Amino acid sequence: MAVGSGHSPRPGRFSSPDSPIASSSAAVTHYHFITGRLAEHALRQVLAALAPSVPFDYSVEVLNITVAALMTPAWIAARLHCPAGADKVFVPGYCAGDLAPIAAAACCSVERGPRDLRRLPQFFGRPVANSGYGGYDIEILAEINHAPSLSREQLLQSAAELRAAGADWIDLGCTPGSIWSEVGDAVRALRGAGHRVSIDSLQPAEIEPAVQAGAELVLSVNGSNRERAADWGCEVVAIPDDPHTLAGLDETVDFLASAGVRLRIDPILEPIGFGFAASLGRYLAVRQRYPDVEMLMGIGNLTELTDADSAAINVLLLGFCQEQGIRSVLTTQVIPWAKTSVRECDLARRLVFHAVQQQVLPKRLEPRLVLLRGAEPLPHEADYFSNLAAQITDHNYRLFAEQSALHLVAAGLHLQDRDPFALFAQLLATHPRNLDLGHAFYLGFELAKATTALTLDKEYRQDEALDWGFLTAEEKLHRLPRTPAAPDSKP
Repeated sequence: MAVGSGHSPRPGRFSSPDSPIASSSAAVTHYHFITGRLAEHALRQVLAALAPSVPFDYSVEVLNITVAALMTPAWIAARLHCPAGADKVFVPGYCAGDLAPIAAAACCSVERGPRDLRRLPQFFGRPVANSGYGGYDIEILAEINHAPSLSREQLLQSAAELRAAGADWIDLGCTPGSIWSEVGDAVRALRGAGHRVSIDSLQPAEIEPAVQAGAELVLSVNGSNRERAADWGCEVVAIPDDPHTLAGLDETVDFLASAGVRLRIDPILEPIGFGFAASLGRYLAVRQRYPDVEMLMGIGNLTELTDADSAAINVLLLGFCQEQGIRSVLTTQVIPWAKTSVRECDLARRLVFHAVQQQVLPKRLEPRLVLLRGAEPLPHEADYFSNLAAQITDHNYRLFAEQSALHLVAAGLHLQDRDPFALFAQLLATHPRNLDLGHAFYLGFELAKATTALTLDKEYRQDEALDWGFLTAEEKLHRLPRTPAAPDSKP
């Protein structure tokens, strides 16, 4: 294996094969990593720990430039010395543009690594660890609340958005105390758009035209309407007459079963403070009483009626459903903190399915559900910023948010403070020559993001969107033009 001895190699050359493990099998894939002088030490540390566990052989080529992020494909290609037998060249993640010139010079394939070299373990290992991830067996019924008040266009648009978020069924929520005269037309329109439709009503006068128009599932059936259900010819959801005691449920289930009506059971989830824990117990009791019957849980009573972001609540409830064989959930997304419940449930059902099927913890499997906090911040070493300031030669500002402070670094300059206004005041006190109005606005924007990241223990990367899980809105590169990239000496 061509690995450096710890001394800096000559500019533009890769490390000599003087490692004790240089004689490893030639069958192992050999990767050639390109970096700059500033990142060399950190890259070697990461690779030395990572390579034996993947495994792969590797070499490191340190080109004659301080900051690897400033390299371009053409610049690398003109200076590259790829060792014979290398299977792939990895260039820094910030190396933008067509990699074809590097591939031509290296005579092998080229790939960008992660933008942060500390992410190399995940870059190489996580796809293998999560092989086969993504299956599920829980259906999502997404309710359109107050459906009778929507125009046909609004109804179809809402249904399309819910399906795109992961809904398997579109549930039409009717208005208690009134009869929706146009329910049949609404169901036909949804069916014509390719949706599976359920009708959420206890009123036979609404249910029957909906079923005739193509609704396949009725929510809900109890002692008040079960005798009519035998004529509907579709699947129904059986609920108790009294959720707190399950009164009437057995009678409804027996009646529907004897009439040959397909059914699911929903014992009814109660809000916190109104019997939540006891209602979970009733799901357990019903599952024990009816071990082979399909069940449904309406989860909106918790997500809509609790002052908390809905994502974690949805994960917990779907985890309960997965363990108990409850294969369908009914969700709504009306209240602002539950506006993305369908998407959350779609991600959560995959996470809990994998955890239960593979008997692994639901941890570090689905980063898209970690929304508010940071999934796995990677702080730099304590002296990183002072070393960076001593080594870089340009006056472009680099921002960081870690070690309980905001950091601003340029050539010979390292400022830090928890308060972005205080940090900016420190910068002004240096009488910078490159701080025009546009640059000041840019720094203010980035410092706002960095402060948010620091507050929430998120990872901050300059010029990139903060990671909000599946809610992340990617940003276009808004960095101001930097000092032109150039090597520190000619090759």
